Amino acid sequence: MASNEYTFQRKIRADETYDLVVAGGGPAGTAAAVCAARQGLKVLLVEATGCLGGMGTSGLVASFGPVADGTRMLVGGFMKELLERMWAEGAFGPHVVPEFLHSQLNRWVPFQPEHLKRILDDMAVAAGVELRFFTRVVDADLTGRKINGVVLSNVEGLRYVPARTFVDATGDATLAALAGVDCKVVLRDTDTVSPSTLCSLVGGMNWADPAYGEDWRGIDEVKNRVRSELVPRAIEDGFFTQDDRFFPGMNRIGDRTATLNAGHVFNLDPLSTRSMSEGMVLGRKLALEYVEFYRKYVPGCEQIELLSTAPVMGIRDSRRIVGEFELNIDDFRGKRQFPDQVAVYNRPTDVHPTDTSKAEYERFLKDFHGKDNLGRGEFVGIPYSILVPRGSENLWVAGRCHSSDTKVHGSIRAQSAAYMMGQAVGTAAAQSLATGQPASDLDTQALVTTLRAHGAHLPQPQLSRHMTRR
Repeated sequence: MASNEYTFQRKIRADETYDLVVAGGGPAGTAAAVCAARQGLKVLLVEATGCLGGMGTSGLVASFGPVADGTRMLVGGFMKELLERMWAEGAFGPHVVPEFLHSQLNRWVPFQPEHLKRILDDMAVAAGVELRFFTRVVDADLTGRKINGVVLSNVEGLRYVPARTFVDATGDATLAALAGVDCKVVLRDTDTVSPSTLCSLVGGMNWADPAYGEDWRGIDEVKNRVRSELVPRAIEDGFFTQDDRFFPGMNRIGDRTATLNAGHVFNLDPLSTRSMSEGMVLGRKLALEYVEFYRKYVPGCEQIELLSTAPVMGIRDSRRIVGEFELNIDDFRGKRQFPDQVAVYNRPTDVHPTDTSKAEYERFLKDFHGKDNLGRGEFVGIPYSILVPRGSENLWVAGRCHSSDTKVHGSIRAQSAAYMMGQAVGTAAAQSLATGQPASDLDTQALVTTLRAHGAHLPQPQLSRHMTRR
């Protein structure tokens, strides 16, 4: 039988050397790049799209996951700085009040994605980060467990970029996989994966409709009514092409605008170009269907129109590294704190229904509202060791490709947690270069001390020079 493999060799131009190359300019990658550059590193940030912010901008998932635990703001450092700047510049939805940021439990925080793009541009440029948009990492040059450089691809062709350290913030663990890191490929390893959603932007909303009241409470009431009453009614009417019982819904971002997070694309394989392409086609059809649903069933939506679907699919889960430690549901239930934790977080285990069955929907509701979740004033620690591929010398990950089990992943995959992970690994890369310590044997007491000095909220009473391992 003839082989489908062949050997192809060519010479490509080498670029200048960097202290740190960050693959992926979403929340985690942006924070990693900016925080490392602020500590004096020469940083290259590589992003496949034309802006920073990832799902929050390109993906139109224009709502941060919870940033408080019901009593106080949990996030600190870069993420807190970002929130304060967005507040000062009016980048949040018009109904957002300070309590959303400082005291409410399980509160999603809507924002204007275009405004976030500009703020992140400003922060990256001010820190001295070199940006390369429309560029992907396509290969890695290795010596053992050490990455020497990466191959980039863009309109200029291929380019080899040597660097001393690397961060994978691609979401799909793309660089980690190219570097031979052991990974869990979620759909292929478990046969089920959280569905994806193609989010969209809508205009023509009548937020002055009496149903919405005068503040955020009315918006919440309508959103809850959509989920509990109007979607079931539309399903009974045979309105939808698939009887999807759950969707996050609509988020107000302006006086007449909103983003729509609705329409699950089930069984999509995020690591298959063919599956992703088919998913985008279906996602655009579902987006229009949900706009028509809102027009027909939801007050204040009679004149709304679909302005745009996102250029990228909203992926919730795909490939996760096998890290030095895996954060699991027992840790979450126990509100476990770690000496090496680099962030703390409170968000339900938000693993969306994996199909349209009533049983899966009820499973989701039980998990999302169940006793396993964290209450007011509670949080779980995010340890440094879930961001380090096992045995890694100079590679870290941040964002949703971290090392956790499925339920915990459903909690800490949110943008607000990803920004904090990014700050941690950018700081770790700077420490590694300053001390010669590899990623898998970093002095985590020194790391936590530095993060605290840079504003991170890390309340653990005990520190350790060694990362958490099972």
